[in-house]
Amino acid sequence: MAVVTLTKDNFKETIESHAFVVVDFWAPWCDPCVAFTPTFEAAAAKNPDILFGMVNTETDPEISEYFEVKQIPGLLVIRERAGIHAQVGEIGAPALDEIIKWAREFDMTPVREYYKAEDAKQ
Repeated sequence: MAVVTLTKDNFKETIESHAFVVVDFWAPWCDPCVAFTPTFEAAAAKNPDILFGMVNTETDPEISEYFEVKQIPGLLVIRERAGIHAQVGEIGAPALDEIIKWAREFDMTPVREYYKAEDAKQ
């Protein structure tokens, strides 16, 4: 799957309809962000079961403001609608691979229990 452009119009629906999403917060003026794009695209190609999306902080600042992204490049790993890891600053392919591996192995039991409790309240 190719990398998806995430905007305020499709962000919520995207994270609700995909169990595993990796978001790259970037801007066109940010040289480290632009340099990271091929690494991000390569990770997307290697992990077709994960949705990889990019948020341009210039055109969709509401998303980065919501997640309190203060500096870029920035990554957000979302599983089952829950942000489980945030990473700020430049990283290489080996570090991105490790983050993905860690996120795959992350125990989602507490998150599922939280959602179950919230649903029971309603």
